[in-house]
Amino acid sequence: MAKKIIPIISIVVISILGLFFLSDSSSNKDVLKSTFEIDATYYDAGYVQISYLDKTNQTNHVVLEILGMDESFQKTLSGSEFVETVPFPNISKYGWQVNPVTFLIDHKELGKVSLKTEIHPYGEPAPPIIYGNP
Repeated sequence: MAKKIIPIISIVVISILGLFFLSDSSSNKDVLKSTFEIDATYYDAGYVQISYLDKTNQTNHVVLEILGMDESFQKTLSGSEFVETVPFPNISKYGWQVNPVTFLIDHKELGKVSLKTEIHPYGEPAPPIIYGNP
């Protein structure tokens, strides 16, 4: 009888712990989602306008990077809000997915936070944001 109870109790405990960790990560995502707003919009004039807003005003600095360019763009910016214009004369023939825009944020309350999005043409909906910790 004891041999049958131990595996059942183990499965129940593991399931409860799994639900706890899943609910914790989704609440963390909700906090990040309500704290940060980012966007990367391509304009036909040949540039990308990247915006960042921390609604809590607790950002120490942000390392902004656009990957997949001939020369990758990277810049460290201070403050909780900025708009950065980056020349982008050549549209990728493979789509905007090959040019992700990443934000590595040093936040007073949340610590290190990473956000990732894709560039989208002006007038089209923004792609989803990926939230995480580095």
